[in-house]
Amino acid sequence: MEVNEPTAHHRTGKMRLPLYQQVLIAVTCGGLLGVLFGQDSYLGGLRNEQLGKLGLIVVSILKTLAIPLIFFAIIDALIRTTIPLRQGGKLLAICFVNVTIAMTIGLSIMNSWQPGLLWYGHVDDLLHIVPEAKTAPSYTSSDHPLQDLAAYIPRTIAEPFSSHNIIGVVLLALVLGVVIRALHNKSAQAGGAIDWVVQAIQRIYEWLVKILGWIILIVPIAVFGIVAQVVGKSGLGVFSVLWIFLVAMLAGLAIHSLIYYPLIAWFIGKKSPKVYVGQGADAIMTALSCNSSLATVPVTLRCLERMNVSAQSSRLAACVGTNLNNDGITLYEAMAALFLAQALGFDLTVGKQLVIVVASIIAGAGVAGIPEAGMIIMPLVLTAAGLPDEVILAAIPLIMTVDWIIARARSAVNVMSDMLVAILLDAGRRTALHK
Repeated sequence: MEVNEPTAHHRTGKMRLPLYQQVLIAVTCGGLLGVLFGQDSYLGGLRNEQLGKLGLIVVSILKTLAIPLIFFAIIDALIRTTIPLRQGGKLLAICFVNVTIAMTIGLSIMNSWQPGLLWYGHVDDLLHIVPEAKTAPSYTSSDHPLQDLAAYIPRTIAEPFSSHNIIGVVLLALVLGVVIRALHNKSAQAGGAIDWVVQAIQRIYEWLVKILGWIILIVPIAVFGIVAQVVGKSGLGVFSVLWIFLVAMLAGLAIHSLIYYPLIAWFIGKKSPKVYVGQGADAIMTALSCNSSLATVPVTLRCLERMNVSAQSSRLAACVGTNLNNDGITLYEAMAALFLAQALGFDLTVGKQLVIVVASIIAGAGVAGIPEAGMIIMPLVLTAAGLPDEVILAAIPLIMTVDWIIARARSAVNVMSDMLVAILLDAGRRTALHK
């Protein structure tokens, strides 16, 4: 679920600019500063390079916050969410198939087309990375994908947090969440210490989300600094190669949402593309405009009603199951990680690509409903890909110059996923009733 901070009134009554508009302004101002002063000093010795370092600090804070945020988000979701076993099993199966197809599409595009190679040899200009930073990935390759995944199983409780091991963090969160939920159900009437633990987890999660909201407010400053630094060193030509990243990401999202979804809705859900896309257009366009599949839920439910999908299936897919219907985020994260790996000349084995896929899926599910989810989990997925921290910190602000476009496409894909899951759940329910 891609959630952007909604446009809202300040307490003073003034209108706050949406984040994407703030980013565009930051890109424009940073680019202008880079063109005017280059690498020269101004304003009493200030340099664009120093602004770039300031921008990296903001991205570092985002990366630091992401791990505890995902950890508590998963535990909180496991404690609160209640899904009937049979319906929950169908929901998980449908979501698993959808995200598997999404990952297959993404990996096929990245391995056959290899668009990241167009950045190869230009990483210094694009990311302002010193040669020493472009080292080989920190992991060692094995001959079997399962061995690569097994390497991410935590040895100690603290290890995943210190190493930013997103897979290990999610595994710990799942185990703790299940245990706390079981204990909480047993002590629901008696109360006691477990109730205090549940309340503490919910409160910590709320605090982390609030802190994240404050940090997102200064993200345009990070973009401003990085753009000023990069343009000051390499000129405006640096943006001429960003188009390949944008096209690659949008191509994967378009194939999955405009070909796979309509075909499955037609052949399995018995809803023609005219019904699925035509009756769902309001929800799709709302997600594109507001960059939020969560805010689009009321519109999504109305569109599903027009398609004659039962209210039960609609609510289960669009409300309860929305944590799992994040094909847009997971597809984007995996493709972006492979793109940057190709740009740096990293030859990722099948096992390492599988690790990236798993990291993208579980991180996408873990941050559902969190503002700017795609931005938050990107550093963690790139870390799972084995990219150097210097590359990760410098790449994020540069990618953000076009991410506001991709983010809207991700939101639309997530909404289309919600509608498809509801259609398939309803088709299965009707089949069961006819038997």
